[in-house]
Amino acid sequence: MEPIELSNKQSFPFFAREGRVHIITSIVLALVVHVFVGFYPAIPFWLLAIFVLQFFRDPPRTIPQGTGEVVCPAHGKVVFTGLVDDPYLDRKALKISIFMNVFSVHSNFSPYAGMIQKIWYHAGKFVNAALDKASEENERNAIWIKTEDDQDIVFVQIAGLVARRILCHVNEGESIARGQRYGFIRFGSKVDVFLPETATSTVSIGDTVMSGNDIIAKLNLIS
Repeated sequence: MEPIELSNKQSFPFFAREGRVHIITSIVLALVVHVFVGFYPAIPFWLLAIFVLQFFRDPPRTIPQGTGEVVCPAHGKVVFTGLVDDPYLDRKALKISIFMNVFSVHSNFSPYAGMIQKIWYHAGKFVNAALDKASEENERNAIWIKTEDDQDIVFVQIAGLVARRILCHVNEGESIARGQRYGFIRFGSKVDVFLPETATSTVSIGDTVMSGNDIIAKLNLIS
């Protein structure tokens, strides 16, 4: 099966399906308190419902289609970019890390099109995802894909301080598209991307990036 590319415009239900139970529960709880106890006692519950709604928002994306463009997999702040030893494929790699706080959109998107070679899940701790050690110590889920021109990309969902659930909706052996929504992390986290060392980063530490919309790097395509 050949890797596929998604069309440029991608629309999703405005609220993530992973949050349906949380959204319904928070709204029903606020309504019950409001009706049976009163408006003022219900204010904290309405604030909680608003927080849950904003956390699980999942707005439409416009997927970049340029040759070699690596799509941002997560919404948040760039906290690392540089050459490192890839712990998954035993190679030198360009690593880009994006930290998501509780106000970020927490849907995750595939940075590039390819075939899923392997998925690693590691149970672990829940230290602050903004810290470097979170990439090695926290609960995480890594996906290795091989692109059409035989380049290797690994992207890793990492749980954070309050995150307690990593959701991944793809499997080994499947084709994944650039910009495909493949997972979700609940309540603050980080995504690491390991690219070939010949790739060029287009972001800097401190940049705020939008998942599915922005470009974080460009591959040096093999002819």
